[in-house]
Amino acid sequence: MPKRVLIANRGEIARRIARTCRRLDVDYVAVHSAADAGAAHLAGAVDTVHIGPAAARESYLDIDAVVDAALRTDCDAVHPGYGFLSENPEFAARVTEAGLVYIGPDAATIEEMGDKARARELMAAAGVPVLPGSAHATESAGVLLADARRIGYPVILKPVAGGGGKGMRVVHAEAELPEAVAEAVRLGRAGFGDGRLLAERYVAAPRHLEVQVFGDRQGTVVHLFERECSLQRRHQKIVEEAPAPHLPPTTRRALLDAAVRGATALGYVGAGTFEFILDGDGRFFFLEVNTRLQVEHPVTEEITGLDLVEWQLRIADGEPIPLPQWQIRATGHAIECRVYAEDPAHGFRPAPGRAEVVRWPRDVRVEAAFDDSGTVPGFYDPMVAKLVAAGPDRPAALARLRTAIEDTTLVGLTTNLGFLGELLAEPRVVEGRVDTHLVDGVTARPATHDRDGQALACAAAMAVPERTAAASPWTGTIGAFDRAALDPDAPLGRLVLRLDGRDREVRLLARDRAGLHVEADGRRVTVLAEPAADGLVHGTVGSTRWTGLPTSDGYEIVIGGHRAALSRPTFDEGGGEASDGAVRTPMPGAVVGVACEPGGRVEAGELLVVVEAMKMENRIVAPFAGTVDRLSCAPGDLVAADQVLVTLTP
Repeated sequence: MPKRVLIANRGEIARRIARTCRRLDVDYVAVHSAADAGAAHLAGAVDTVHIGPAAARESYLDIDAVVDAALRTDCDAVHPGYGFLSENPEFAARVTEAGLVYIGPDAATIEEMGDKARARELMAAAGVPVLPGSAHATESAGVLLADARRIGYPVILKPVAGGGGKGMRVVHAEAELPEAVAEAVRLGRAGFGDGRLLAERYVAAPRHLEVQVFGDRQGTVVHLFERECSLQRRHQKIVEEAPAPHLPPTTRRALLDAAVRGATALGYVGAGTFEFILDGDGRFFFLEVNTRLQVEHPVTEEITGLDLVEWQLRIADGEPIPLPQWQIRATGHAIECRVYAEDPAHGFRPAPGRAEVVRWPRDVRVEAAFDDSGTVPGFYDPMVAKLVAAGPDRPAALARLRTAIEDTTLVGLTTNLGFLGELLAEPRVVEGRVDTHLVDGVTARPATHDRDGQALACAAAMAVPERTAAASPWTGTIGAFDRAALDPDAPLGRLVLRLDGRDREVRLLARDRAGLHVEADGRRVTVLAEPAADGLVHGTVGSTRWTGLPTSDGYEIVIGGHRAALSRPTFDEGGGEASDGAVRTPMPGAVVGVACEPGGRVEAGELLVVVEAMKMENRIVAPFAGTVDRLSCAPGDLVAADQVLVTLTP
């Protein structure tokens, strides 16, 4: 067992690794960037090391800084977690060359599996089913055109050096191919330093399944069963579960055997995940190997009762796999959802910020970046936490997870909690009949309920305490009321609040045992509010639970997981939309691709720039047809929210 481990990561995964280290009496050292100087993952470490500025490439991705931190603090091993350097073969090699133990597979395995073309070749040789596709990666549109004709449309173009679905393009007809290849090559070069592509047959609505494997230095490989990861958006997983529902026993056995066969052929050592897609006919095909611990590993731990981080530590130290295959059993069911700092109401764009008050649910496993409050910087992955529910069967686990989402309080930070609750109530999700496009269908639907009106009603209940609302209409009102009572349309007065940049009026109608009755956004709403000792206000609006927090200039409201920030208007704000042709980024991030050049002609809706914010690619497109007058960014630039990237002349 290692004596001292440097955890080369941050956030919830760093805290997760630290928990196992503490249980096993293994010392650990934490690293941090300037943005994480006070982060929760530093707590309990025997030493902490500042490794650079906020930008990931100057801190968590700086191999020299991380290896030096391990050496300076007398560590004998390094755990990469996931993301950042966890699948970087150069990092694994440098750790080993420094005389340290790298907790993961060796550099050669990481490099081979990071090259999609090489991975396909090795898996096919091992008898693992692969999709019809290119024999070799290339940037040549002509070669890819020939490949596509042989494979048959639709095809998917995959950057050979990419990961997480980044840069992939689906091509449905031959006429689309040249432009799709040009764009994918350009973005591959900008994002990964490698523009080579593979073409594969595109499966329209597959399931995404994966198998957890472990291998040791004695040559033993075992599986820890499979996980269902089909609920994803833009190739980003949202909900994962184990075991996979409605999987025929023969398919399950074949899937598990294929993963073990592939890992054995690689001489795989450590934790790894073999990912597959399953088509509508029940056939599965190899997708890729993740040479690290997965975000969703807790669902496997819940059904097996095993600690995967402990297994990583022991195997890295040369110990054999702790259990033979026949003793690894799966019991019950587990489901995990990822809580992201993102705004579902605005295209799921990243929403970094500070969670002023946090209350995690007590009845499920929570893997979180912080506990009572905390900041989500705009430089890294937007995931804040994972909620993991287990039960004797799938319905029980799903019910516990839905309750846990309702019981979670995150005030001050925009998250996807409300969307998660709605997704888990979808009939196909409840039935376990899912595929990788189900989430896209849900997000494409228009909202069917009036959240603005509910938010205004909740803010009104906080702004007008019971004793104020009950005051005599003859004495007038206080604070934010804009006219006295004796108004038949608003017997208790009127309140003006600002939401999404617009002033909104709330009419206060009556108060009784059912709560405060108001009219907001043209609808009548009844809201109950009860102040709590911690400064929060809790209640219900209609049948939905809500939480509120008074702020210096307004109210933070979270209704069923959906956040709204309301302020009291100052009536001195003016101005209008700029019409100077400036194209701005709505979020901070890093420029990973530029698809235009000065003097070039663009059409409305054409891609201009790709900004990566918190590991998500955001396409900035032309608002109208015109000519690029000025290009104000380049790949690798860090940009602030509302920064001008391109200036167009109509």
